[in-house]
Amino acid sequence: MVKPDSTVNLCANALAAARAVPPLWPLDSSVAVNPFLGQVHEDLAAAGARLARVAGANVTMPRSWYREQIASGKLGDTELAAALAAVSAERRPADVAALKAEADKPAPKAQPLPTVADLAAEVSGIDWPGIIEERFGAWAASYFDEGQALWPAPRAQGTYAAWRGVATYDLTPEIAGLSGFAAFVAQAPERAQETLARAAERLGLAEAALETYFHELLMSLGGWAQYARYKLWQAELSGESDDTLTDLLVIRLIWEEALFEQYAEDIAAHWEEVRTAHARPPEPTAALVIDTILQDATERAAQRELAEALKAPAKALPTASRPTLQAAFCIDVRSEVFRRALENVDPGIRTLGFAGFFGIPTAHCRFASDIPERRMPALLSPSVSSLSGGPEDAESDRTTRFTARAKRAWGRFKLAAVSSFAFVEATGPVYLAKLLRDALGHDSTPMPSDPAPRFEPALNVESRIDMAEKILRAMSLTQDFARLVLLTGHGARVINNPQGSALDCGACGGYSGEVNARLLAGLLNDTEVRQGLQARGVAIPDDTLFLGALHDTTTDAVTLYDTDHAVETHQKDIAQARSWLAAAGKSARGERALRLPGAGHEEDIPRRSRNWAEVRPEWGLAGCKAFIAAPRSRTAGRNFEGRVFLHNYDWRQDERFSVLEQIMTAPVVVASWISLQYYGSTVSPSVYGSGNKLLHNVTGGIGIVEGNGGTMRSGLAWQSVHDGEAFIHEPLRLSVCIEAPREAMMDILKRHDSVRALFDNRWMHLFALDQAGRMAWRYTGDLTWEAVEKETATGSHLQGAAS
Repeated sequence: MVKPDSTVNLCANALAAARAVPPLWPLDSSVAVNPFLGQVHEDLAAAGARLARVAGANVTMPRSWYREQIASGKLGDTELAAALAAVSAERRPADVAALKAEADKPAPKAQPLPTVADLAAEVSGIDWPGIIEERFGAWAASYFDEGQALWPAPRAQGTYAAWRGVATYDLTPEIAGLSGFAAFVAQAPERAQETLARAAERLGLAEAALETYFHELLMSLGGWAQYARYKLWQAELSGESDDTLTDLLVIRLIWEEALFEQYAEDIAAHWEEVRTAHARPPEPTAALVIDTILQDATERAAQRELAEALKAPAKALPTASRPTLQAAFCIDVRSEVFRRALENVDPGIRTLGFAGFFGIPTAHCRFASDIPERRMPALLSPSVSSLSGGPEDAESDRTTRFTARAKRAWGRFKLAAVSSFAFVEATGPVYLAKLLRDALGHDSTPMPSDPAPRFEPALNVESRIDMAEKILRAMSLTQDFARLVLLTGHGARVINNPQGSALDCGACGGYSGEVNARLLAGLLNDTEVRQGLQARGVAIPDDTLFLGALHDTTTDAVTLYDTDHAVETHQKDIAQARSWLAAAGKSARGERALRLPGAGHEEDIPRRSRNWAEVRPEWGLAGCKAFIAAPRSRTAGRNFEGRVFLHNYDWRQDERFSVLEQIMTAPVVVASWISLQYYGSTVSPSVYGSGNKLLHNVTGGIGIVEGNGGTMRSGLAWQSVHDGEAFIHEPLRLSVCIEAPREAMMDILKRHDSVRALFDNRWMHLFALDQAGRMAWRYTGDLTWEAVEKETATGSHLQGAAS
């Protein structure tokens, strides 16, 4: 049992539980997050055992799904045998036949250990978990509010103190049957750490039971705990700390303590069993091991399909040294469709793939705004700052700010408790025309059109040259420049979608990517920068013009920001580029229309973006399955169906493999977050998904609830992974294929434990491509590799033994 003098151990376990919870970014800048972020130090089976205990979460699909894969022939004996061989003998079935027999049996449902609230509900017939969810959610929505509420809750004293200030006067729990709860809260210690120690002692918790029990309590708070984890994440990026999440744990513990005080006689024996179970290390069951083997086999089948696609002859790139157009796109899988379509328009067009923030991690203030937006991957901190517009835009800036203030004032008038009724009475009919326009889809969200961005403060010449050289070498773009080079970020125009920013660029922090693209274009058009680059061996022709652009992934329209660099010499080039982009957009829309429910023709795609009732304006990154870092010549002309991240990389140009290190520690990790968010939202939608999009309501301006209150939800809506009849997303852990020496990749893994854990524990799979672009070597963990051909031979051996 924990004693009061073990506060240090209590706090350490509380912090460990906090780090086991994934962060949740707010709606205005939401990015995909790996929901298993706190479990990457374990393999899928071990993580599954832990998450079943604390949340009842599944980590694989139902057995019926795998049976369908086997019955269809998509999942064959070779893959099943290879997956069996990868598991230690004492944990696996004897052979493929035994594995198939197990697959025909239903797997037991994952069940979390009960909390005190669960046990109290059993003996009292009162839904205490539901009451806690409702009361906590009502307070959290007010406390964490970022502008939605007219009267924000006070935060000066900290999270725990703020909650006590409200709960002391909230009689709802007592009305429901928890007698004296308000007084119980009032008498609790003023310091959260002291309350943590008191609750742990009263509940009789052994130290070994603390971490998973605390983890379970935090998981019961859903998105509220994850948003607090985001606040801790952001604080640590700045070298600071944040106690919000551990304060939430203490708040949840007070509920447990109070319920135990009231129902101790009825639940003591059962609670003793739960405490004992929490004190045991989580161990995967035999059924869970079977499920993870089936999942691994499914991924091997997908890797076989990818290997076959890479073996096919690649499209021959133009032999001319100078392309007719170069266009760099974000590596986002949605750009794969557009890039392929664009290259098919004219044989002289070449496309590149690079992380969508284009190597510029900036804190950017939009036009007429003083609020910095972190336009970079969530893993990074800003190294520069920027703003839109210059001195010549001062008058427009004042007008825009005045308009924004008037709009905010008008909005508050509409929503205020007293004036809202008068507003509807007096001006309601005026909105009839807008209502009709919206219903008919005549209005649409405009593409970003701020004035050209600039660095503020301005960078000196040497810094600008260093930045430009680093970015161009990372893009493997150091020669053969076209007259016109497009740097194309991406965004999504959708209506009536609270989670719309999740369709924007994850590499740009959940914002659209035009700011970073335009900043880089300005940098590379700078005469002083070009002179400095030439001295360093990167010669950009005088007639090369860089332009920022924005690819709308919902409509496949591309906006060119050509007024940023108005030159008469390139007007024909720009006009031709617009024509090519329009043709590519039409082709890409036609391909995407085949997958989207209710989209029979490419002309239907733009209308979907304007339809405020459309729950699937696009599929986002659904279907993503692989990441390839190699020269474009290895992938050109191959149809990856919008399921592969394509990053240009030529290791022969990479001195000391610094670019390879950047790729493996940033874009690869961000791609894994995306892949695993889709994975989690598919295999365990009740825990890692956000439910039915039709029932979503915004809470606090930061997140969504399903219905009119309760737990804030995280992850993807059901409509983002399912088309109404079947899953549109195939849950596969990402296969990362890199053309580079294996020794170089191992050196990087040795230096980056967190990245190595992702591959060692198979949250991603790593393959080395040979010089022909074929998957030649599989990383098997612990800095070892296996020839892909050997895997097939092993599979055949086990298959024969099984038969």
